[in-house]
Amino acid sequence: MGQARPSKVSPANLATTVYDRVKRDVFEFRLLPGDRFSENEVAQRIGVSRTPVREALYRLEHEGYIQVSARSGWSVKPFDFECFENLYDLRIVLEIAAVRRVCDASVKPELEALGDAWLVPADKRLRDPEQVANLDEEFHQRIVGLAGNSEMARMHRDITERIRIIRRLDFTHPERIEATYDEHAQVLRALMRRRGDQAALLMRSHIESSKAVVRNITLHRLHTARLRTQLGTGEKRARSA
Repeated sequence: MGQARPSKVSPANLATTVYDRVKRDVFEFRLLPGDRFSENEVAQRIGVSRTPVREALYRLEHEGYIQVSARSGWSVKPFDFECFENLYDLRIVLEIAAVRRVCDASVKPELEALGDAWLVPADKRLRDPEQVANLDEEFHQRIVGLAGNSEMARMHRDITERIRIIRRLDFTHPERIEATYDEHAQVLRALMRRRGDQAALLMRSHIESSKAVVRNITLHRLHTARLRTQLGTGEKRARSA
């Protein structure tokens, strides 16, 4: 019996691979607002033809992450700070409504998993910005999910996707990681005691603190975030070598 031939990767899967790689480069600050690149550069770096690259880039353009110009080719779009602030305002509305619903529910909310992640001693706290950013998203999505409104959860997931780059920038600062652990712990304790007014006030304050980061973004901070990401990647590779 002959050996089975390896199946070819479909064009759709190749385009998804390119889409994921370029989007991750934007979220992890390897590509900053204003950075230019060509389809050929992306194709050579990932090892695919230009066809899936073009499909992936047009998808990212449609989602508002990059843009194309007849003269200069592809580039990462500048941040729309007004849009980010509006999204944070909408987050506040949704998450305050969610914590009130959780506290008013007849069934006690299941918060043990969140407690295991956030109600930990200082020496057990995560320090890696990407891990903390992912854990932070899970925290807020879990609370909104507990409110039991699927449309609320869908809207919240969309907002989470669109502000992800700002959240990751926030967690490149160690003091913001510490503040997030402290503030999440306060919100959780209020939820566990079913104190809706207190939980809503704490959640508003917590999101407002994150929103303030949007107003203080500078090109220097973005370059600093890219440098920290590069250094962190180098350290991970050294440990695994």
